[in-house]
Amino acid sequence: MSGHSKWSQIKRKKGKADQERGRLFGKLIREITIAARDGGGAPDGNPRLRAAIQTAKDNAMPASNIERAIKKGTGELPGTSYEEHSYEGYAPGGVALIIDVLTDNKNRTTSEIRHTFTRAGGNMGENGCVSWMFEERGSILVDRKVCDEDAIIEVAAEAGALDVNTEADDVYEVLTRPGDLHQVARFLDKKSIPHHDVRQTKVPTTTVLLDRDTAGKVLKLIEALEEQDDTQNVWANFDIPDEIMASLTSAA
Repeated sequence: MSGHSKWSQIKRKKGKADQERGRLFGKLIREITIAARDGGGAPDGNPRLRAAIQTAKDNAMPASNIERAIKKGTGELPGTSYEEHSYEGYAPGGVALIIDVLTDNKNRTTSEIRHTFTRAGGNMGENGCVSWMFEERGSILVDRKVCDEDAIIEVAAEAGALDVNTEADDVYEVLTRPGDLHQVARFLDKKSIPHHDVRQTKVPTTTVLLDRDTAGKVLKLIEALEEQDDTQNVWANFDIPDEIMASLTSAA
């Protein structure tokens, strides 16, 4: 399982109490705004916007917030001008990290990301230093309570998905080619299989196995990066043994 998926599993077990609703909504609004700006305000013809809206709905964002974010992206309402950037570097233990941001001030964001790396014992590198270790994929989550493992694997194969990640305790992760993401999601709809978190992701081609001490340091750095308002996603290439994973989630 990719490092980001491991981190997401820990966050789900920690619960909503850690997640500041305002910050989460701010990140989602930025993504909707950028998606509407770049691909238009009609979700049916804009896969990125459709995914962003679905994620917002999954997180109980009011429809009025979604509508305003779309209108800011299309220029119907005034709004802040955001730019997309990615940063790359290494966490403790040689773990590769990619950080995707949406920012209205690149200089400020670069300084904040660099400071976060340094403070946590990591190193920010040049663009391209770790991105070759990841592949672009589409990702769809299906709760385990919805169906059994054999059923989701069969349906995913029929839909044209590449693989189903079954390592997480509470969800299956259906992985697709980037361009097939929404086609597969629509097929799950057709089969009446509820799903959520439909989005583009980065899957590592190789992973670093972490001991408990290093895992704690890596997760602390990722958490600090994700707490920054400009950060949209953090991708990592670590793996954590099950017994260490269990101790981390119980301590969280």
